[in-house]
Amino acid sequence: MTTKTLNILCAGAAQGLVKALQPKLAAQADATIAGRFGAVGAMKEALLAGEPCDLMVVTDKMIGELAAAGALIGDTRRPLGRVRTGIAVRSGEPRPDVSTPEALRAALLSADAIYFPDPERATAGIHFANVMRELGIHEQLAPRFRAFPNGATAMRELAAQAAPRLIGCTQITEINYTEGVDLVGALPQRFELATVYSAAVSATAKDPALAALFLDMLAGDASRELRAAGGFEFDA
Repeated sequence: MTTKTLNILCAGAAQGLVKALQPKLAAQADATIAGRFGAVGAMKEALLAGEPCDLMVVTDKMIGELAAAGALIGDTRRPLGRVRTGIAVRSGEPRPDVSTPEALRAALLSADAIYFPDPERATAGIHFANVMRELGIHEQLAPRFRAFPNGATAMRELAAQAAPRLIGCTQITEINYTEGVDLVGALPQRFELATVYSAAVSATAKDPALAALFLDMLAGDASRELRAAGGFEFDA
């Protein structure tokens, strides 16, 4: 039997979940995943440019927009859960207080470098840049910015550094799934960003049945505990 391939365009916030479920898909359907992971804006651009896609995992809002445009099959849309945006430091480094706007401002000002995702196309990056503007420190901190195409890459780069006084910001799932960094906490309530991520089958899926199978693995009850452990939250 020839191993099947499932093409996925996926937001960085769900990268760890997709990779964790790869062995289950391989065992159940003899299929591998060809996944492209990154900022939601980049995933949308890739889909609309015609990049192979059987299943898409991005923000629920974007899923709705792309389904309305006919690029995704709307009635396959399923939520994975909410993901908050948080602050990270390298494992073993002191964890600053980020529980209030004033504490977060002080923590960022004391950092020598700040790691976060694309402030133009990544959900967390766009939001975090606006938070720094609202705190009145964006321009002051700009020379210390270390921005990357997605949060997973930003966290890996943060983990790889040896210098002290480094800080990062991205979706909590990307922090939790990255070895070498620790979650300090979510952004203060005033700046809270809780984004719902969903998945849907692409209108151009080569194997809609395989896409539907993996969609059920991602969004079904069997993965709820795995999603929660990674940082996804659900309605009570």
